[in-house]
Amino acid sequence: MAREEFDHDLQQLEAELVLLGALVESSIFNALNAIKNRDLALSEKVIEDDDLIDDKRHFVEDACMDLIRREAPVASDLRRIISALHIAGELERMGDYAEGIAKISLMMGPEPPLKELVDIPAMGERAVHMLKQSLDAFLTRDETTARDEALAIGPDDDEVDDLYRKVRVDLLALMKADPANVERGTYLLWAAHNVERIADRATNIAERVVYQATGDRVRVGAGKEERVFETPG
Repeated sequence: MAREEFDHDLQQLEAELVLLGALVESSIFNALNAIKNRDLALSEKVIEDDDLIDDKRHFVEDACMDLIRREAPVASDLRRIISALHIAGELERMGDYAEGIAKISLMMGPEPPLKELVDIPAMGERAVHMLKQSLDAFLTRDETTARDEALAIGPDDDEVDDLYRKVRVDLLALMKADPANVERGTYLLWAAHNVERIADRATNIAERVVYQATGDRVRVGAGKEERVFETPG
């Protein structure tokens, strides 16, 4: 019976982590839509909703610590809990980046962006897709799925990096052409940087998912997996 209760509590913990992920996904999409459409009210909502993300992260952390304290788990069970703890932190930081984009949107005011926003939202869509893949793999706890999803995320992160470089080149060219563009161009550079960091955090989650499922610590990038070292158990 004790094992059944422990499994139930673990499943509840992971369900809360998925809810946290859903809050973060919504925050990212809202922040990008707000800056693209100059929706200042939506920007304000993203900032307000960041408190919900912080609260959920703290709830997950407390649940992790309570399970460790009560059950003293070992091996794969402990990896599941520690991974959930780590992923919650990554998700909270992703929420912070979304909040940062919303604050940039408010700084821009009602003025239209320097250029039509296409690449930055595309970066965001790819980053959220990476996050969804990582969390889906986390829930399966299957070694093959974890590795396959991690390998798939590497090229996605490269795509986000390529788009980020393109955004920088395009914006810097506009800023050099006319000094009046510098302020609005800088705002968009900040926003693009936040999206690029969101994708990096999704990659961190993918690496943690591999650790949870296999005990191996890996670095993922460019469609390949590099083993750092293997953890027994």
